[in-house]
Amino acid sequence: MFAEVIVDVAHSETDRVFDYAFTDENVKIGCRVEVPFGYQKKEGFVINLKEKTGVPDGKIKSVSRVLDDFPAINADCLALARYVKDSYHVPFAVALRLFIPAELRGGRVKEKFVNVITVSDKFTEAEALSSLRKGSSAQENAIKYLFAFKTCLKAELSDKFGASAVNALVQKGFFVEYKEKAGRTPYKELGAVSKNVTLSDEQTKAIEKVNETKKTVTLLFGVTGSGKTEVYLRLIDETLKSGRTAIMLVPEIALTPQMLGQLRARFQSSVSILHSGLSAGERYDEWLKLKTGESKIAIGARSAIFAPLDNVGLIIVDEEHDSSYDAETSPRYKTVEIAVKRAEICGAKVVLGSATPSIESYDKALSGEYELAEMKKRINGKQLPEFIVADMRKEIRRGNASIFSADLREGLKECLSKGEQAIVFYNRRGYSRQVICRDCGYVAKCENCDISLNYHKDYGILKCHYCGASYKMLSACPECGSVNLSYSGAGTQKIVSELQSLFPSARILRMDNDTTQNKDGHYKILKEFSDKKADFLVGTQMVAKGHDFPDVTLVGILDADMSLYFSDYRSGERTFQLITQVAGRSGRADKNGKVVLQTYNPDNDVLLSAINYDYGSFFEREKAIRKSTGFPPYALIIRVMVESESDDAALQTLKDVYVKVSKIYDENRDNFLFFNKMKSPVKRIKNKFRYQLLMRLTGDYEKIKDGIYEAAEESKSSSSLCYVEENPSNLY
Repeated sequence: MFAEVIVDVAHSETDRVFDYAFTDENVKIGCRVEVPFGYQKKEGFVINLKEKTGVPDGKIKSVSRVLDDFPAINADCLALARYVKDSYHVPFAVALRLFIPAELRGGRVKEKFVNVITVSDKFTEAEALSSLRKGSSAQENAIKYLFAFKTCLKAELSDKFGASAVNALVQKGFFVEYKEKAGRTPYKELGAVSKNVTLSDEQTKAIEKVNETKKTVTLLFGVTGSGKTEVYLRLIDETLKSGRTAIMLVPEIALTPQMLGQLRARFQSSVSILHSGLSAGERYDEWLKLKTGESKIAIGARSAIFAPLDNVGLIIVDEEHDSSYDAETSPRYKTVEIAVKRAEICGAKVVLGSATPSIESYDKALSGEYELAEMKKRINGKQLPEFIVADMRKEIRRGNASIFSADLREGLKECLSKGEQAIVFYNRRGYSRQVICRDCGYVAKCENCDISLNYHKDYGILKCHYCGASYKMLSACPECGSVNLSYSGAGTQKIVSELQSLFPSARILRMDNDTTQNKDGHYKILKEFSDKKADFLVGTQMVAKGHDFPDVTLVGILDADMSLYFSDYRSGERTFQLITQVAGRSGRADKNGKVVLQTYNPDNDVLLSAINYDYGSFFEREKAIRKSTGFPPYALIIRVMVESESDDAALQTLKDVYVKVSKIYDENRDNFLFFNKMKSPVKRIKNKFRYQLLMRLTGDYEKIKDGIYEAAEESKSSSSLCYVEENPSNLY
């Protein structure tokens, strides 16, 4: 027999099938194997078995060994890997790696075992004790303890009575030592109580729609607080009862502990979590539980879509509109696309949930491609939070130069007096956005990126938010020597500092990328706030998504205009989504909520739609703009990115790919709405110069797209990276 193997080398020259002979009956489709490759031994994936090969007898090599006790990739996942390879134009090995923990490659992680001690069934406690010499008090106490409890971890027993006493009793045959698998379970301390919930009419109808539709995808469009989570839980329950498995995706790692708690309360040990914030051992153990069928539900951020579950019957994508579902490194996949394809492969249902659906998803729902289930009321019958618009132009004219409007200050004061909580949203971390010399105009910039540095007061450093580099705070201008430095703009650190000045007694938490870098950073902050150990929570967009705090009655949105004027066709959509989502954190229980929205442009159409919770008018306006100007979903944006540490090399690669794509453009001009080469908006990131080729395509563009991918692949070199992005989430 012969195995078709994809060698685990991410290079276009090795991106093909290699045949290997084998006699080991453990060689199966989907298993990982070690094979001779050139003068080395390499890992690989078996993608097919056959009885004949075209390789001559004298040249065929044999599989060295099977690496696991089970096929790592099942048939459905193998089919999905082929789709990723073909759709995102990556080597097969790169696509296959998505389905296994990174540490499994190279044997960098294994199952964890612990030594366990139990009593021997050959002796009674009295017999064991009578055989001891006088003065063996440690051994005597160990015998009494273990005969009482029967089994104990060796490490625990050794701590209590000494390793020498325990080892001596094992040697005498009174104790038996053996190894036992020890699962590394993340968030062990997580607790939640399963509630008996009576479904609302809207929830019941939504579940019926998902179950009854013949369409693969249902868009669950429900306002914040309408009970989408309970719909998810009921659908998962039905799926498990039918003998199938489920995948639950959330956009941020910050949301996984909260959702994990609810799933564990309902489904106990049937749940495993997958995300990049886990330790290598935890990630492997959770993956293995899903692989072996011990767990039936996978929850996590976007990578959990590749969970090794068999017989998937349901895939839920919560907050489906969120841009974090778009991978920004190779392969640059769109999670919703992958979810739909996986569902088609295994005959599953997909539920896309959101209070602010993406334009693309809502358009598909209205056209009939997706089923549409709507929930327009909050589950507790409460009205959505009242918006108070603070016109910051008027605040300035009144002499208020503070970050906070009078309405927000009054609202925060009222929250404190009533013992309620508030969330203050500002989508910039750090203390200030720029450090500027007032005398010569010098702006402190990163040495590796073409971007200004942010001042982080907590650590007394300047930090680049693109590459993460840190610098000592300036004591004087390096250009002119002046000490007249100013701090321009604000960040979450400054917001906290100003709040503390205004409300000295207030307990304030901050949640942004700086405070959540540790593994359990998100969970600890949210737990503290949930336990009412803080009055105010200040944060970036992390605080906007999915959190449910019953005592939050006020949300303050600072600088609501911030994301409106980014040079991105999605800026209006993202602003609407952020405002609606963060506003939805207020008034979720039995107390009325309100939102203070601070803006310099209160008459902006996007803000007016958000304030009135009018997604319909926002959608129609946005749809008309995109249709008339030729932007997604009515066209495809393709960006060919060129990056190199050498500016000259990057420019040369840009010229090479431009010449190749120009030929495609000349032959298909009717399909091109736009075509041009240029510097990227941020010319340098992580010491790499960046140039781009931007296109907008319409009509039948699949062959054109394939040609562009080929041109990019042919143009990259040892000194320059050249890759393609489709409808990129960020155009910086």
